[in-house]
Amino acid sequence: MPYDVVVIGSGPGGYACAIKAAQLGLKTAVIEKRRTFGGTCLNIGCIPSKALLYASEVYAEANYGFDALGIKVSKPKLNLTKMMRHKQSVIDANTNGVLFLLKKNKIDSFAGMGKILTSSKVEITAEDGSRQVLEAANIVIATGSGVAGISGIEVAFDEKVIVSSTGALSLEQVPKSVVVVGAGVIGSELGLVWHRLGAKVQVIEFLDKALGTMDGELSKHFQRLMEKQGISYKLGAKVTDVRKSKKGAAVTFELLKGNKAEKIEADVVLIATGRRPYTEGLGLQEIGVALDERGYVEIDNHWRTNVAGIYAIGDVVKGPMLAHKAENEGVIVAEILAGQAGHMNFDMIPSVVYTQPEVASVGRTEEELKAAGIGYKVGKFPFTANGRARAMMHTDGFVKILACAKTDRVLGGHILGFSAGEMIHEVTVLMEFGGSSEDLGRTCHAHPTISEAVREAALATFSKPIHL
Repeated sequence: MPYDVVVIGSGPGGYACAIKAAQLGLKTAVIEKRRTFGGTCLNIGCIPSKALLYASEVYAEANYGFDALGIKVSKPKLNLTKMMRHKQSVIDANTNGVLFLLKKNKIDSFAGMGKILTSSKVEITAEDGSRQVLEAANIVIATGSGVAGISGIEVAFDEKVIVSSTGALSLEQVPKSVVVVGAGVIGSELGLVWHRLGAKVQVIEFLDKALGTMDGELSKHFQRLMEKQGISYKLGAKVTDVRKSKKGAAVTFELLKGNKAEKIEADVVLIATGRRPYTEGLGLQEIGVALDERGYVEIDNHWRTNVAGIYAIGDVVKGPMLAHKAENEGVIVAEILAGQAGHMNFDMIPSVVYTQPEVASVGRTEEELKAAGIGYKVGKFPFTANGRARAMMHTDGFVKILACAKTDRVLGGHILGFSAGEMIHEVTVLMEFGGSSEDLGRTCHAHPTISEAVREAALATFSKPIHL
């Protein structure tokens, strides 16, 4: 019996799409090339990196932060093997959780590589080479993304010395030195992990700022705080060569201002220059599914490709490469396939960098508002003036609210500070409902909480803060 929908890929977009489709009464199957479900996010991305970020943060606090709180402990010893065991246990719990949900919702799951033969047939090639074909009324491509590398040069990843994010999550010992190519989210997070555990970390970035897509003021303060912790930066630098050396690996780069060539050697080089859509082996060219110039699957406003019955979501299509964006798209496509109306506001997708302090952003940046010629007001509030932040010794950073100069409607929210990733959601909800800075500023917040800083920033936008 044919399936109503076959989903290729079981990452956050794929498994969410499959589960929602099954909940809506559609006969559903999901195909996964890995031995475990959850895609890059759960296996070699979001989840394992957060496990190591938390473990390394606790280790760093035990090393440097407890004494100020009146807690005397002997110098902690790092057991990297056990820390990696913790990471794996978190991966296992999450991937097994996805398997449980697929079974609970009576979704048929298949292990192997999926290839689209026609708009209604998908071939699965198992690890042992055996093949079978599934028939489906609809096919959803949710194959995610892979490591992008460095444009213009060949990088020989061995995942031991020259590593992608995958290898950086599984190093067997703490290197003495790490060069990170790319000052985006992945480079910032994994660079901080290994710095906390004892490595000397240097970051090389092509742009003239860290966290390239973030608000400029936020990025500048973030870099200062990372430098304060001991991470160094080379900005405006074009990497021209990465290769193994006697010490480990060498990175050659040119400073864009002056064309001065430099070389840095390190035990490990992490290439964190972004990701590219994964479409290899899917048979898209053979059946005529259109890709754009950057390799993304082209879709319309309902996630339909140019071939009837085939849809695409997540990292493989336009938009930010974020797990929560993919998950939302998966749910929406399932609703569309069930005859419901699905909608997503791409202007309201929060982005978080899970360093310490965290960085979180939603909506427009100051640079974007200026470029668009939109008049705006700015309200800011520092965590140094927040009582709960003082009590917890987390006073780095600030909250920044951007609102329309005419209507006071909030256009952007940006937070640098402890727990920023949790606090950004009240700004996101406010913006989703077209709220103003006054709406937020007049909403009672519990005291003492760090979230009060968000309210104070809103007060600063339309009036004046109380505690500054």
